[in-house]
Amino acid sequence: MPIRRPGSALSLILAAILCLSVHATGLAWQDSALTITTDSLPSVVAGTHYEVALHANGGVTPYTWQLADGSKLPPGLHLHQHSGRITGTPTDAGEHHFTLALSDVDAPPSQVQREFTVVVVAGLTVEWKRPPAVSGTWISGSLTVANHTARPASLTVIVVAVNDIGRATALGYQQFTIQPQAEQEIPFGASPGPGSYFVRVDAVAHFGTGNRTLRAHKQTPDGGLVIEQM
Repeated sequence: MPIRRPGSALSLILAAILCLSVHATGLAWQDSALTITTDSLPSVVAGTHYEVALHANGGVTPYTWQLADGSKLPPGLHLHQHSGRITGTPTDAGEHHFTLALSDVDAPPSQVQREFTVVVVAGLTVEWKRPPAVSGTWISGSLTVANHTARPASLTVIVVAVNDIGRATALGYQQFTIQPQAEQEIPFGASPGPGSYFVRVDAVAHFGTGNRTLRAHKQTPDGGLVIEQM
């Protein structure tokens, strides 16, 4: 009968424990799949600062964030590929859809993608307070312009009546500073002469920081306002 050395049995036990440990670690590694855990992104007002952190789990860090092929962030926003942050000042209102791709440093690297939407709310709006109307030879009305951002702006508002051959007559012009989260009513009116007209409002807000500009406009239907020959 062969003689067993005490050390041999101990070595076998240690080896078995090591194998079990490695196997368990391997199973845990396989279960930790790379995942983007951020579900959605908050909305933002155009012309205001935006900053949000993306989150992920699993895989092998460090991560790299990228835009999927063909995807674009809202104008004014930037993706930081290593920190996973989206920052900037969006300029264009609307729903912006894009897809983000996340990869790790596994061998080979794992990659996952997820679709997101950022809603950019208009930072500058124009609404009719008293819609344009004809009274005799006059076209008059009033509008409300609102600054929804957190910064004051230098605002220029131009109101024109345009006839069916493209000739424009000024109905109103104002330039002033509009405060953050404020609105201003602006009356307008003039006698552009006989013809069929539409009224158009153009508002432009200039912000000192970064020379940012926001625009808004409003327009009535073509030919909807008629001044008869007197």
